Amino acid sequence: MYVRHSSRSFRYFIYQTTTKPLNCSTKCLREISSLSQTQPFLFSSIIRASTEKGSPQKALLDYKTILLSGLLQPNLRTLASVLESCKISLNLEMAIETHARIIKSGYELHPSLSSPLIAVYLAYDRLMDAHRMFDEMPEWGFDVISANLLIAGYLKIGDFENANRVFNKMPNRDVVSWNSIIGGCVRNARPKEAISLFRRMLNLGFEPDGFTFSSVFSACARVGALNHGEWAHGLMIEKEIELNFILSSALIDMYSKCGRIKTAMEVFDVARRDDVSIWNSMITGLAIHGLGSDVIAIFSRMNGENITPDSVTFVGVLTACSHCGLVEMGRHYFNLMKSDYSIEPQLEHYGAMVDLLGRSGLLEEAHRMIRAMPIEPDIVIWRSLLSACRTYGRPDLGEVVIERMTQCGSGDYVLLSNIYSSANRWDCAERVRELMKRRGVQKNRGLSWVETGGAIHEFKAGDRSHMESDAIYRVLDGLMVRIKAEGFVPLTGLVLMDVSEEEKEGNLNSHSEKLALAFAVLRTGPRSEIRVSKNLRTCCDCHCWMKMVSRMLCRVIIVRDRIRFHRFENGLCSCTDYW
Repeated sequence: MYVRHSSRSFRYFIYQTTTKPLNCSTKCLREISSLSQTQPFLFSSIIRASTEKGSPQKALLDYKTILLSGLLQPNLRTLASVLESCKISLNLEMAIETHARIIKSGYELHPSLSSPLIAVYLAYDRLMDAHRMFDEMPEWGFDVISANLLIAGYLKIGDFENANRVFNKMPNRDVVSWNSIIGGCVRNARPKEAISLFRRMLNLGFEPDGFTFSSVFSACARVGALNHGEWAHGLMIEKEIELNFILSSALIDMYSKCGRIKTAMEVFDVARRDDVSIWNSMITGLAIHGLGSDVIAIFSRMNGENITPDSVTFVGVLTACSHCGLVEMGRHYFNLMKSDYSIEPQLEHYGAMVDLLGRSGLLEEAHRMIRAMPIEPDIVIWRSLLSACRTYGRPDLGEVVIERMTQCGSGDYVLLSNIYSSANRWDCAERVRELMKRRGVQKNRGLSWVETGGAIHEFKAGDRSHMESDAIYRVLDGLMVRIKAEGFVPLTGLVLMDVSEEEKEGNLNSHSEKLALAFAVLRTGPRSEIRVSKNLRTCCDCHCWMKMVSRMLCRVIIVRDRIRFHRFENGLCSCTDYW
């Protein structure tokens, strides 16, 4: 916990701190006295040498001995070496005492000491103190390294807001500053902001490096921004940034998650494949596209190229088996992982197996696997089983799952309510909604993104805030009239509320992916491909609706939901209705 106080009180606290030197022998003092009269510059060298040789405690002991002698005042180089020793030895008391001496010596605002001071406070996780030091630095003494350290400190604990404040306050920046804040945006679910910052960085004349492009590709992957991703890839080639395994993995991931799995495979085929992470990216990409046989083929190639799979590899393989209903194959690789590669199954592997069994209707086997796990199942595993209970209409097992879950989110209550609603047990569904209200649980709102005209547009379920909202709903209503004429029947049973059929249809018709698709139809030409990304799993109604719209408009519609990719073409989906 950080103590909040003003900058003035902070300086006063530091200033009042008194040093407490160790006792020193007469012989030692006599040696110091002799040195001070001949070569006073040796003091800094002695302290620095002890620090560089990995003896920070000795460096601090020498420093205290020098102070006790009273013969010399420490200079800038001495104080900088002492601060480095404090950071390495985690001696906070000595760091504060040294800060006090810096203030008393008039060196407080000197650039060569402000950066080490900020680094010391960050080493002790005293971010507020480090931030105060940063705020008090005059512009003429501004140090980019100090600011970058502070940004990194905030991002380490997930405090993006404060990291962004420091970044915005910087009078000048370097490529490390931009890389940190762009990467921070990606890790804090702000992909659109990351892409915007990258363009701003370029406009200001900064040269991106491999780390920059890696973060940008990750941001594009998050929202399915293919045009931005292709442009960034072209720019990387133009600037002759050399591909390494990090960039190759990021590129494969970006193209996979933007619906271009063939392009991802092309990148994979020409890349140096000497690091397992590149193989993992390709396997994961193929898995989310439901290409199980291709995943098995890639896994087999690993042996031929002497690449040993790791735990991440098997998560991808088991996920592919889950998306394709390959139960026996999944069991085989789950056992192979331990028997041939000595990899102990972790939560992710058990989660993939529970998902595989649940999707295949083997709910009891999935439940037995959870109970037999040698590690405590997490909420993701229980949610997989709860989702299967919804699919196969098992309210009894769903109730057991909810009871076992130590922490329920909005989606869990919604799933249970869905199970009751499907069984027409409206009283139970209502009790679940009342429980959600009492506990203050808000339902996660569906979000979808579509990229058109070089911009990324976001849509919320039932939202009318978009500037072209009226036109979007007119297109949506027109599509609904046309597909109903061709036999489409809305799956109103999916709506949780016991309301009229008309109200249920209205609820289904305003799902975020439908709004995104209607906007894409409005903005793009006939027969052009439409790509939509969604934060939740797409519902059965939207899935059926997309299939019929793809046939009616003669267009390819690619939807990436939380689970996998769906490629709708001519009334069919690549998942073969298994998701």
